[in-house]
Amino acid sequence: MAAAEPSPALELHGVFKAFGGKPALEDARFSLAWGEVHALVGENGAGKSTLMNVATGVYAADAGSQAIDGVAHLPSSPQEASAAGLAMVHQHFRLVERFTVAENVLLALDGKGGARSIGDAARLIREKSAEIGLAIDPARVVESLSTAERQRVEIIKVLLLGARVVIFDEPTAVLTEAEASSLLRFARRLADSGHAVVLITHKLKEVSRHTDRVTVMRHGRTVLAGAPIASLDEAEVGRLIVGETVIPTARPRTAPGARLLEIAGLAFPGQMPGEGIGIVLKAGEVLGIAGVGGNGQEDLVACLAGSLKPLGGDILLDGRDITMASPVTRRRRGLRVIPADRFASGLVRQMTIAENLAMTGIAAGAYGRSPRLDRRRMEKAAAAAIADFDIRGAAPARRTELLSGGNAQKVLLARELDAGLKVLIAHSPSRGLDVRATEFVRGAIRAAVEKGAACLLISEDLQEILALSHRVAVMNGGRIAGIREIDAVTSEWIGGLLTGHV
Repeated sequence: MAAAEPSPALELHGVFKAFGGKPALEDARFSLAWGEVHALVGENGAGKSTLMNVATGVYAADAGSQAIDGVAHLPSSPQEASAAGLAMVHQHFRLVERFTVAENVLLALDGKGGARSIGDAARLIREKSAEIGLAIDPARVVESLSTAERQRVEIIKVLLLGARVVIFDEPTAVLTEAEASSLLRFARRLADSGHAVVLITHKLKEVSRHTDRVTVMRHGRTVLAGAPIASLDEAEVGRLIVGETVIPTARPRTAPGARLLEIAGLAFPGQMPGEGIGIVLKAGEVLGIAGVGGNGQEDLVACLAGSLKPLGGDILLDGRDITMASPVTRRRRGLRVIPADRFASGLVRQMTIAENLAMTGIAAGAYGRSPRLDRRRMEKAAAAAIADFDIRGAAPARRTELLSGGNAQKVLLARELDAGLKVLIAHSPSRGLDVRATEFVRGAIRAAVEKGAACLLISEDLQEILALSHRVAVMNGGRIAGIREIDAVTSEWIGGLLTGHV
């Protein structure tokens, strides 16, 4: 008698989930085998993370069924899912930053696995680190760790809790190429050891190189279920994800006008010796700053936004000195900022969409004075912004943390691209977004510039820089290493400045 086929590690059928009456999932399905890395792909807002949040008990499904290793079980909480062997490594880590690695793990284990002290937790971390090849020091404080190191802590944490099905939610979105490659190789080792791995991603190169099968979701529905990677090409997967052709964004069709932002001799900690940063940005212009991360981009944005005091130099906005002005004053004079991390310094996760959109208006008195705010007016304005910016799965009263990355970014754009905009500082505005969300963000920036705003675009994505910019600068060691008109930009010129060979 032939041996019975092994049960799927995880299987979901007919899953339906709505928020505020709006369906986020409709008849969604997914099947995961033991020993495989399975890609779950789709646009931002397609329902990928929502489906896996249902699987792991974060959300309760309104309808549908689920089986874990062949046993019917729809967890009602993450704790239930963990007990059944399911865990999700979220895109935004769930760690106490002021605790050590060992303290975070001890808190998560809650006495499981013989962890009754920090010493026990440290021992378990060292053992698991050696076993899986992801080194981490149990004594390190989390806030001192890099993004990749924090991700390792989350992985070790869920494995110590007994996870056999591990779901990675956009795990490489904020990693360097080398860190991403290391993480994806680990996912393969994990699957080869008998685990089952789900990789939620929108990077098709990762899908073709590092996974066994792919499931595609669009608008909350499964449009391709568990197809072998060998049978598909990237173009076909891309067509299924989008459902229609996406027209690439072109740079704004404008001629530079009056000077809106002038930076002279701007100095901050960590710069290479030199004269500081000097930039002139004009109305109707996008100046793109390319560079490898960690070369002063964060400090430049912080100095311009007013959250970091420069060591020297001057910043003029529309002819007025704002070098030492407060962020509120800068905003009043027309400066807007899209930060690299939308949740760290742009939006408040736990607040509603209406509250996040109204945040700057409240400070200006547009909705009355706290505590007597005109919430009806806030929600009406939010409903209009949701429609104008096509924020999917959104409602004014919905918490912002429940949105996909692309739709959360649209909330930020809706707030920052307002009538008072003169200069936009956009730092990696499409980081972690899918193709369609990326084109929407770039299109919104283009439209703002065509209306007369100026944009300083700072990005590690060279294609983003080349798609939008009239001029391109390269940042290296905290200074501008070179600047050219877009027609004179070559890959050799950029590469030489990035590596310091020019």
